[in-house]
Amino acid sequence: MSQKKIKKLTPEQAALIPGYREKWTNIALSTERIDREKAAVAIKEAYNLLGFPKPEIFFCDSPYEAMSTTLPQLQHLIIEAKTFGFSGFPSWLLNKFSTKTAKKPRNIGFEISGRLWWELSSENQYLEEELQSRIAEDLESQIDEELARNICLQLRDELGKLYDKNFIHPVALCSYCCWFDFLTSILNFDTNQKLWQVFQLLGENSGWIFPYQRVVVICDRPTKLHFDSEQQLHREGEPALQFADGYSLYAFHGTSLPEKYGKVHPNLWKAKWLLEEDNAELRRVLIQGIGYARIIQELGANELDSYQEYTLLKIDNEVDIEPIYLLKMTCPSTKYIHALRVPPDVVSAREAIAWVNWGIDPEDFAVQT
Repeated sequence: MSQKKIKKLTPEQAALIPGYREKWTNIALSTERIDREKAAVAIKEAYNLLGFPKPEIFFCDSPYEAMSTTLPQLQHLIIEAKTFGFSGFPSWLLNKFSTKTAKKPRNIGFEISGRLWWELSSENQYLEEELQSRIAEDLESQIDEELARNICLQLRDELGKLYDKNFIHPVALCSYCCWFDFLTSILNFDTNQKLWQVFQLLGENSGWIFPYQRVVVICDRPTKLHFDSEQQLHREGEPALQFADGYSLYAFHGTSLPEKYGKVHPNLWKAKWLLEEDNAELRRVLIQGIGYARIIQELGANELDSYQEYTLLKIDNEVDIEPIYLLKMTCPSTKYIHALRVPPDVVSAREAIAWVNWGIDPEDFAVQT
């Protein structure tokens, strides 16, 4: 292994980054069943390399099953887990995982992912810091921390305080694997091959992992996982995320929805729901899904001013944090109603038209559309 620091990738090396990013993105977001035998082998090897006794391994269909049923049943094995020290690990890594309360055992999720990462990442010293950051950003742009965070937060909202947050998330694990796959395969870093094999095996063959000193619970992957074009959890009228045991999450462009909204297609959402919903974020989503044209039709609006085919309206019902002022335009040929929201301080239809068109007065339009 060369001791000289790498300051720049060759064009050929840089051109290979998208392929590695796509490979590990596909693994991270896979809905194929995990290979339980390979997952068990990887966990046992990881514990062995870290000097821990071989744990008992249990499998679950979903994180919900793990937290609500399996882990509570194993509490007699978990409660005696000894405390491990993590002062040697970088804080940014520790912050990826949750700390334990004083009444519960310290987890070894830090220890497994942290020590494997720490030993493997010692090769980073041969990359200039700026290059490290640039490669990491390019490799991880589609295995996004925000994506993992969205899924975690939505699951946590549903699960509440059923048990704990001691887990290794598959998206984070695959993000690490993508980095090391590129380092070892393309930059030829002579890292600890046994450690890398274990890390890779875990990334390829596990879902959520709940690791403790004596027991490990491994969850299978979801059976359904859907995103919008911006990689936000999203599905209309059906679950965006679903596991084999039926545990499901509904989401609309990254925002978690209760089942009463999520199971209904947005085309069938009712404007009257806005009057019944207390959560401001959910009201925002409902407004986005229903659209202002239907809100006008179903809730009604007061006409404040008009200009040719345009009408300035105000919805009196308190369906949003600020009053809703709308510019309505009725297409002369189709009679289809278009509606755009405008600031509440506009006082005329002409002013609203100008605001929508970046300050251009409607009299300056050669042709109205």
